[in-house]
Amino acid sequence: MLDLETIRAEFPVTRTWVYLNHAGIAPISRRVRRAVQSLLNDVEENGMVNHAAWTEVVRKARRSAARMLNAHPSEIAFVKNTTEGILIVANGIRWRRGDNVVIAEKEFPANVYPWLNLERKGVEVRFAQEAEGCILIEAVARQIDGRTRVVSLSSVAFATGYRNDLDALGALCQERGVLFCVDAIQSLGALPIDVDRSRIDFLSADGHKWLLGPEGAGVFYCGRSAMRKIDVAGLGWGGVVNPTDFLTYDTTLVPTAERFESGTLNTAGIYGLRAAFDLLLSVGIPEVEARILGLTDRLCDGLRQKGYRVHSPRGPAEKSGIVMLSHERHGAEDLFQHLRTHQIVGAVRDGKVRLSPHFYNTEEEIDRVVEVLPG
Repeated sequence: MLDLETIRAEFPVTRTWVYLNHAGIAPISRRVRRAVQSLLNDVEENGMVNHAAWTEVVRKARRSAARMLNAHPSEIAFVKNTTEGILIVANGIRWRRGDNVVIAEKEFPANVYPWLNLERKGVEVRFAQEAEGCILIEAVARQIDGRTRVVSLSSVAFATGYRNDLDALGALCQERGVLFCVDAIQSLGALPIDVDRSRIDFLSADGHKWLLGPEGAGVFYCGRSAMRKIDVAGLGWGGVVNPTDFLTYDTTLVPTAERFESGTLNTAGIYGLRAAFDLLLSVGIPEVEARILGLTDRLCDGLRQKGYRVHSPRGPAEKSGIVMLSHERHGAEDLFQHLRTHQIVGAVRDGKVRLSPHFYNTEEEIDRVVEVLPG
């Protein structure tokens, strides 16, 4: 049974705000702040004397990330943001002129620009078309041909809240012999992800949204079989087999995803990321998911009853923590500002209001949103 009172005590933001912008930048918990502060205190007081202890925390963070993804710790690298992970893939594939990559229309730019930048190498970017806020498997399949090397999609669409069927997409990619890359920033920490079951080759996500962690620290997953299919485009001293043998210039790669960590890590950020992972794992991702979907169902029901249009797909396998809404008489920016005057934090995306509650929000907060919105 979720002890909501104890959980909410972890989030001081609840004292001031009804915070419903976890799809943007989420507040951190007390334990995340304490974790980051502990590293900063140590560096302030001791310099690098306790460097071995830092390395141990990074190892434990790698293990926690792997547990959340049903991966092996050797398949986990730490990155500074989602884009960096996607760039590892985009710049590491051995492209041939005439190859193509399939992405969705209305993707967040993190999963667009790395692929568009390949046009200089003769790589075509193909867009799977959206249908009523959804990217159907058939739309993706139609874009795949014999020169498709990668399908790269978001687990949840930032502008609609549509939850892609990763299992079906992974099976499609495996059947067609195509690599499958996932931008998981809008689901990791909120919804279960199993990279093995979904046949995901690469996954990238920053920690500052649903993971409830700090900005500038994220996770990149590269499956063991996929690791052999991409080069390390940004080789640095951190990615070689003997990184601390500083004057022996041996470019032999470490046989794990750490090969993609080119140099010094954001250790303070990883301290916070580990604490964020462990908080969510202690609750259980299935429990977190059930809580979030229950809150968004309640929100959607209340909005419709009050005359609002819900744009996010809400089928059982389609819904996520993101709810996009509009009203025929009230503009999105006006609604956003109105909510803010009532201490409710949302966002505006694509001309609509976007609300995204997390598991520590309450039914009373959801009801308050519906109550204060103008009819």
